[in-house]
Amino acid sequence: MNAPATTATSGREGPLAGVRVIDMSTVVMGPYAAQILGDLGADVIKIESPKDTVRNSTQYRNTPGMTSLHLNVNRNKRSVSLNLKDEAGHDQALRLISGADILITNMRIGALRRLGMDYDSLAAEHPHLIYAHAQGFRPDSERADLAAYDETVQAASGLLDLAERAGDIGSPAVLPSIFGDKVAALTIAYSTLAALHHQRATGQGQLVEVPMTDTLLAFNMVEHLQGAVFEPPMSGTGFPLSMNKGHRARPTKDGQVMIMPYTPQNCRDLFRAGGHPELAEDPRVNGEVLDARAHGAAIAELIESVTPNLTTDEWIEVCTKNSIPVGPVLKLDEAAEDPYVRQGHLLDLGEHPSEGSYRVVGVPMNFSATPASVREHAPIPGQHTDEVLDELGQGGQR
Repeated sequence: MNAPATTATSGREGPLAGVRVIDMSTVVMGPYAAQILGDLGADVIKIESPKDTVRNSTQYRNTPGMTSLHLNVNRNKRSVSLNLKDEAGHDQALRLISGADILITNMRIGALRRLGMDYDSLAAEHPHLIYAHAQGFRPDSERADLAAYDETVQAASGLLDLAERAGDIGSPAVLPSIFGDKVAALTIAYSTLAALHHQRATGQGQLVEVPMTDTLLAFNMVEHLQGAVFEPPMSGTGFPLSMNKGHRARPTKDGQVMIMPYTPQNCRDLFRAGGHPELAEDPRVNGEVLDARAHGAAIAELIESVTPNLTTDEWIEVCTKNSIPVGPVLKLDEAAEDPYVRQGHLLDLGEHPSEGSYRVVGVPMNFSATPASVREHAPIPGQHTDEVLDELGQGGQR
């Protein structure tokens, strides 16, 4: 079971203890990646400007900049306020970078070059540095300098098209989640860990580029390339099960339930439990597998003709007994209060020194020997500037 989110486990350090990360990124993609590394035990120093969108775009309670999004995406970090266009601030940032293992930035390449903080400029003097550059598009493409946000990346990756085709909604709709940013953040995290392994073995750093559009496109195409993976194509794009308009929650006698019968036997057991054993003889549910491309819509209609016969709780009991995938359809606030979430400490209450009680999004992975944890609350802007700059006089340069 996960330990409470706001308490380090038995004083043991996370697996990245001793690794230093400079987070010179804004909004969500880079900061979320750095937060993950911080949860894993890295010392993350955030060089930031008060203009960061995360600090200004959502609600705050007491202190300007201490927004609801910032409280979780910038936890386990030390905040240093530096003006990179000022000579002193620029020099201090370079000295911090020189003592780091990893630098994460999503600044545009032109701005980085003007600051002398692009990869080529830094690698010449600091060959050990892992330089993770997150951007919307590949830097060698004609779109390199275009602004990119989650909504535009969802559109460019084909995700809006998938949502429209599956939902029959009439016009492409953005997924109600910062999907591209978070998928790219996960990619940054595991890519920098791979580079860190190489650095530890050889002493050499490297440039790690993670374009959001490429990342989300590759993510989508795992299953949705479908028959178009072959040349010539055997069929169009779109994973049949996911694109099936019956791929949704089912009505019950007293509400809704998510039932996903993935096998013919699942369907037959469901029909019998729902009081329609004759449907179990339907040839469309008596093959070796369910053919979602040919019969997905028809099978969905059969299922939805049966599910209103039992209550949600009755269906959960029936499906659990017959190993049919099932789950309640919870509102977002209900999911936050679910016993499973509570027992796993996935949304514990923390007590922030300036902001008071708040919900801490827990660390979702477990390590038996080097547990990840939320050790430090998100800082106020510039909270650790003096502390960190004092350290520069104590071996801050390599």
